[in-house]
Amino acid sequence: MTADNLRPLAVFDLDNTLAATAHRQRFLERRPKDWDAFFAAAPDDPPLDEGIALCREAAEECDVVYLTGRPERCRRDTLAWLAAQGLPEGPVHMRRHRDFRPARVTKVETLRRLGADRAIRVLVDDDPLVCDAAEEAGFPVVRAGWATPSEELREAQEKEGRT
Repeated sequence: MTADNLRPLAVFDLDNTLAATAHRQRFLERRPKDWDAFFAAAPDDPPLDEGIALCREAAEECDVVYLTGRPERCRRDTLAWLAAQGLPEGPVHMRRHRDFRPARVTKVETLRRLGADRAIRVLVDDDPLVCDAAEEAGFPVVRAGWATPSEELREAQEKEGRT
């Protein structure tokens, strides 16, 4: 198959798009933030029905890719969580070790890399700054507004480059 006849990509964020993180926000409200506990609690994230349904629907016409700001050390737990939800298999792009750039930078960089040889049908993400940056770069976006926004998570994504 050539790049011209490959299925397009549907790219999904995880936290507050597919997985509800409210139960672990308390670890970000502490000073200092407890990142180890925050990520250790991720396997217990409840699924977000709207995001899960959209992901399954997208998989009918697209290959699914997961794009998260979670650090690479969370890969095993993340893959297990995706499988437990019965979500489509697909590559999972995670934050590289010690890469603390804002999510809007790292995610658009990955989208450009993915889009170099595959059409991207949609990015589904809850972070308004990531969505804005992706749209400005020419990518179609669905804004995942079905989870309760978290100021702590937004700060972690944009100011600290942690998720």
